[in-house]
Amino acid sequence: MRHLSAYGFGSLKVLDDEKLRALSPSIFAHQASSQTSGRYEFIPTSRVVTGLKNEGWLPVLAKETKVRKEENKDFCKHMIRFRHKDDMDKTFVNVAVNDLVSEIVLVNAHDGTSSFQLHAGIFRFVCSNGMVVADTTIQNHRIRHTGKVVDDAIEAVFEIVEETPKVFNQIEHYREISLDSEEQEILAESALSLRWPEDDRPFLPAQLLASRRRDDQHPDLWTVFNRIQENLLRGGMRGRKKNSYGRIQRTTSRAIKSVSEDLRLNKALWTLTERFAALKG
Repeated sequence: MRHLSAYGFGSLKVLDDEKLRALSPSIFAHQASSQTSGRYEFIPTSRVVTGLKNEGWLPVLAKETKVRKEENKDFCKHMIRFRHKDDMDKTFVNVAVNDLVSEIVLVNAHDGTSSFQLHAGIFRFVCSNGMVVADTTIQNHRIRHTGKVVDDAIEAVFEIVEETPKVFNQIEHYREISLDSEEQEILAESALSLRWPEDDRPFLPAQLLASRRRDDQHPDLWTVFNRIQENLLRGGMRGRKKNSYGRIQRTTSRAIKSVSEDLRLNKALWTLTERFAALKG
């Protein structure tokens, strides 16, 4: 999977059509996969991208799922993250004041396996983490491939934006909840089960809790969530597991590259954190 972030120190850059095409050619598909039914109305993702850009939402990250068969590469599932033009001047300079910005996450495929999906997203500057808000906080919008898809997508974005303030209120609440070491381990253990079965788990909760930067050592729920999310999705943890012969061998966790798995883990972890906050009262 090709994956490029436009984030960096200094001003953030928008992905133009040339960069989008290099990262995810399926955005610009000219036709649907032959696997789709006769009722499927082909509408390229690029048309929705143009519609959102006209409303001030600019693409800043794109990726697509790797496919095994070359003939399917133009139809695979892809994800684009958009940020509003008014937020594009936010850089690492003001990260100490506010290290978060809201985003819109668009998902689609041209093989009939996915409708147009729009999700609420949050981007954290300090660790370049892109999160997806669970449906329990802001409901995602699924739009069928019809002639009205662009108008429906724009309407969905407005509805998501209207709901976004409660996400930031939720985050502030998480920042006020302190977790002791035992509680952090319980949360990390639960997060491990989202990706690896209990009887085949090569990594320890402590590895999910490891901080990659000094500012992430705080024990509040929001910071702990971010440490876990980063380690769970980015990979790089070293562990040991049994191979098919029953022998112990070294292994390293891989970064999540699948669009579907990215969404699933992000939303599941967000929901897990919601429930943990509720238990803390």
